[in-house]
Amino acid sequence: MRASRALAVTVTAFAAVGLAAPMAAATNGPVNVAVNPQSVHQGGTLKVTAQGCGHGGKVWSNAFPTAHLSAGDGTNYAHARVRNNTTPGQYHLSVKCSDSDSIATHKFTVLAGNGAQGGLGGSMGPNSTEMQVGGGLVAAAAVGGAVFLVRRRRTSHAAF
Repeated sequence: MRASRALAVTVTAFAAVGLAAPMAAATNGPVNVAVNPQSVHQGGTLKVTAQGCGHGGKVWSNAFPTAHLSAGDGTNYAHARVRNNTTPGQYHLSVKCSDSDSIATHKFTVLAGNGAQGGLGGSMGPNSTEMQVGGGLVAAAAVGGAVFLVRRRRTSHAAF
């Protein structure tokens, strides 16, 4: 009698786990969609994040070509580059998971212009004032070095 009860409990437990597994693998679609930055210049790059797309997905908008959403548990992300000729204004993007028909949307803003072009350090030459100051410092160092050497030679000859 005890063996039949244990068998019945075991079978019921395995059936419950077996039926719950497909439900755990299925997703309800993308949730918590976010865009960083919220406002981007023409030609700039957006980072789109979403949750609930374990097998990845895609992100699309009128402002940029379709981007692929990363796969994996937790937060999924995609990088999308806004076209250079996109008209400034508000746009919507859509996110769709590979394993769901649900679509989530989010707003973002495209700003006019290309924004700040960082990274110019060292690529611009000195102006004429900086060249004159630098030349003066080099000349002063040369004169100071020559005076030092001449005075040193005179004191070493006098000792003999």
